[in-house]
Amino acid sequence: MNPAPIKDTAEFADLEKLDIRVGTIIRIDEVPNSRKLACLVVDFGDHQRNILSGIKQEREQLDDLIGLQTLFVVNLAPRKMAGLISEGMLLDIGYADGIQPAFAVPEFKVPNGSRAG
Repeated sequence: MNPAPIKDTAEFADLEKLDIRVGTIIRIDEVPNSRKLACLVVDFGDHQRNILSGIKQEREQLDDLIGLQTLFVVNLAPRKMAGLISEGMLLDIGYADGIQPAFAVPEFKVPNGSRAG
């Protein structure tokens, strides 16, 4: 696979607008009437959020993801999807390139809510 072309140059201030944090997936709920979406209940240390993600068909056993720490964008405006509200976005690697997606995970366990960047 050849990597995709690099996007247009962004200013550092643009990147600083994103609040990317580590969270632990503590539960995964079904999203009624959706073939793709799963509702991740994520612990960010001082609070929990529901984050909808289109991972249902990408993984054989969603329950294997419970307890996993990964990266989330937490300052996106809430978005209604399949009748539910998503309070952030899971960051993964590979989906946009058409390869099997993988989570961006910390090298070792860090406190939930830790910021990336």
